[in-house]
Order: sequence, then structure tokens, then C-alpha cells
Amino acid sequence: MPAAKDIAIIGTLLGDETRAAIVAALLAGRAFTARELAHGAGVTPQTASFHLSKLDGAGLLNILPQGRHRFYRLASPDIADAIEALARIAPNTKAKPAAKRRNDVCFARTCYNHLAGCLGIAVTEALQARDVIKLSGENDFLVPATGEQFFKDLGIDLVKLRKRRRLLARQCLDWSERKPHLGGSLGQAMTDAFVKQRWLRKQSNSRNVHVTDIGHRAIKKLLGVDVEALERTFFA
Repeated sequence: MPAAKDIAIIGTLLGDETRAAIVAALLAGRAFTARELAHGAGVTPQTASFHLSKLDGAGLLNILPQGRHRFYRLASPDIADAIEALARIAPNTKAKPAAKRRNDVCFARTCYNHLAGCLGIAVTEALQARDVIKLSGENDFLVPATGEQFFKDLGIDLVKLRKRRRLLARQCLDWSERKPHLGGSLGQAMTDAFVKQRWLRKQSNSRNVHVTDIGHRAIKKLLGVDVEALERTFFA
């Protein structure tokens, strides 16, 4: 059983309204910059940075460097579960969400030659739900035995991919969805397989990706992802 003083530390951290607003914004599983979290909490970026430092010091956050930016997300699903349990006994409040873009490039695009955007996240989460890939630490995915056969059926040679210098399966933080999608050589190989099967069509001189009529049916059959329904919800 945790010591009373340890519970009190967490209680003190979350007892601050700004820190509570920051944590609430991160419950969706997305990662945000300090500036975005500051906007959602209604404070200055400097104030948000102070509170983020407190939360990080208590082990509640992971910090993900991405280019010039630093993104923050909750350190584990257990923390999210605990916060949501507290929310069920707390008065109803509304935290201002960070702005989310709604356009074609945010719905489906390539990111270093692998699938990204809303569709990339949906495909990645479907792969996880079917135990094709699993989270491994903070930065990678691993492929269990069930995934070996899945990718073989797609015509992807995992043995060959593992011999490459490029990492096999990375958790690539999606800049529009703020969740990790499947990157690395495996992410590229899967996207290439989808394009080869004519499920996806890359737009010339753009990173935009379009799902073909064949692709709508095939992706739903393979992964249970209803792309048409996903589009309706995304662009609503």
C-alpha cells in the first residue's frame, strides 16, 4: 500500500487547477506542446512550463522531443486510468481542448514514407488490437508471433527488414493526431504493400494519400477499419 505522504504528493499536484487542466487535456492519449497546453489551460507558456516541470518531476509525464518541439503526454495508461477514476467523483468541468486541424493532409498522408494522420493512427491501433504489433518501451513496437504471419500474408519479409540499418518498428509521434503511428522500415513496407495492392494512392507532388474503392473494402476486411465512417466522423 502506498504511503500517505506519496498519495498526498499526487493530491497536491492535481489539486492545482492549472495542472489539473493540463492533465485533463492529456487524457485522450495525445501529446501536446507546452504552448498548446498553456492555451488550453488559459495560462502563459511560462506558467505552463513551470507546472509541466512539476508533473514531470513526479513521474506523471513523458517528454518526447520532435524536431524543434517538445511534446508532453501522460507517462502510462495507468496514470490515465487513475485520473479518470478521480474524474468520476469530481464535479463536472470542461477543459478547453487544443485546436485540431481538419483537412485532407491531417486525415491521411505519408510521413517518411509510412502512413500517418487519422488513418495511420486507426490502422496502427487496429494492428495493436489484433496483437499484430505491441508497444515496446516508449519508442518502439515489437512484432509477436501473431504479427509474423500477418505481415507474411501481406508479402512483407520481416527477416529482410530486420537486417536493415533502419529501425524496424518505431512509435512515430503523429503531429496532427498526437498519438504514435507505426513508423520505421515496417511502417514503410506496410504502406508500400497497401499502395502495391492499390488500396492507397499517393497524390503527385504531395504527401496526401487517398483510399481507393478497393482499399475501403480491403482495409475494412483486413483490419476492421471502416474508412468511410472514419472520414465522416473526422470531417464532421
